[in-house]
Parts: sequence; structure tokens; C-alpha cells
Amino acid sequence: MSRPQASLAGLAAEALPAVAVAVGVVAFWQFGVAHWQVPAYLLPSPAAVATAGWEKRATLLHAVWVTARAAVVGLTAAAVVGTLLAILFSQSRIIRTALYPYVLFLQTVPIVAIAPLLITWSGYGERTVILVSAIIALFPILSNVTAGLLALDPNHRDLFRLYRAGRWPTLLRLRLPTAMGHLALGLRISCGLAVIGAIVGEFFVGRGSDFPGLGAVMDRWLAMGKTDALIAAVLLSSLLGLAMFAAVNLVTDRLLHHYVQGTGD
Repeated sequence: MSRPQASLAGLAAEALPAVAVAVGVVAFWQFGVAHWQVPAYLLPSPAAVATAGWEKRATLLHAVWVTARAAVVGLTAAAVVGTLLAILFSQSRIIRTALYPYVLFLQTVPIVAIAPLLITWSGYGERTVILVSAIIALFPILSNVTAGLLALDPNHRDLFRLYRAGRWPTLLRLRLPTAMGHLALGLRISCGLAVIGAIVGEFFVGRGSDFPGLGAVMDRWLAMGKTDALIAAVLLSSLLGLAMFAAVNLVTDRLLHHYVQGTGD
């Protein structure tokens, strides 16, 4: 068996338990809805959900694209801002002590409390959705990269001091390479949060405009009582989160493979 065929066989073997669980859940769902005669407005059958998803496929596919675009931009913005702030924090304990509580504030305050303010300041549009996504995704990246920049091997640090390396050479040649694995870990955590943030932002933005994202579409279908289409949208949002995670894993493994060994264990 060739190496690609062996890899595919290994992936299939690893995916088999998850597929079996999914099949079991769908079978129990179908049986439960039929056996207990659950009203369709409470829980439609898997067949009804699949039918609604197919009928609304154009709307759903466009909504997935809009939400994915906002989540990717939000995650990218969070990665850039989080890395720059982490570099700043790593250079001074005073700066870290002074600013870190305010970053923590964004993590502890519920996003539903500040989303209306963001709409007031930024409007009913994709920019607000990206802001919400970036805010939710920021903290894991900032926290992990800061930890990586500060987690220096004492021997390496003493070697740089011995050669009288300045602040910038130490940052570029020691701190940043050390933090790359932590950045990859932060991105893996934040990619799902970026999707959640985009959908939450779309819930609020969609109430004041005809926004086509997944969150706005789900909010409208909820108001219309279209439970089958709503569940189809929820399932698609979950698949989008999984796709984002797989994409981030692929990118980090390819671009940062020298640094991320062991971070996914």
C-alpha cells in the first residue's frame, strides 16, 4: 500500500468512531421524534431538517460564506493585535501590570452587553460583526503568546546576555521563535471563538438590517417558527467551526512546523 493510501486508511480508521456516534444520534433522534410524536415546531425529524436545508441551500451557503469571511478577518485581526500586545507586555512588567486588567475586562464582560454599543459606534454592518469576532478571539491569543514570550530557557537567555544582545535581537531571535508554538495553540483555541463571535454579532446586526450572515438568518427563522431550517443552520455553523479548526491546524502545521511539535498533544 502506498503512503497516500495508508494515510487515507489511517484517517478513515480514526474518523470511524465519530461517524458511528453521529449515525447513532441521528437514528435515536428519528426514532424519538416518531415514537413520542414530538411536534415539528419543537423538534423536527432529521429528514425534515435535511429537506429544509436543501430547500434553503442558496440562502444557507451564502450565509456560511458571509459568516466565514467575518470570522477569518476577525481571527486575523485578533492574531495581529494579540501578538503586538503580547510583544509589548513582554518588554515591561509595568506595562503588563497596567494594561492586562483592561484586556481581561474584554474577556469577562459578556459580549451581549457591549454588542449594542459596538452597533452604536460602528453601525449595522459587517465591520461590527468583525469587531465582535475579534474581541472574543483576542484573549486566548494574547495570553498564550505572552506566556511564550516570557517562557525563555534560562541558558538561552544567559547566552544572549553573555554576547550582550540588545532588546530587539533578543526579541527577534529568541523570544518570537520561542512563542511560535504558543501562537499556534492560541489560534487553535480562538478559531472556534471567532466563529461564535461572528454569529453573535450577526444576531444583533441582523435585527436592524437585512444582514445575510448565519446569525441573522437563524434569528429571522426563529422569529418565523421555522425550526427545521433553524436546526439546519445550527448544524452548518458547527461544521463551519470544525472547518476553521481544521484550516488553522493545517496552516500552523505547514508554516510553523518547526515550532509547533507537541503543541497539539
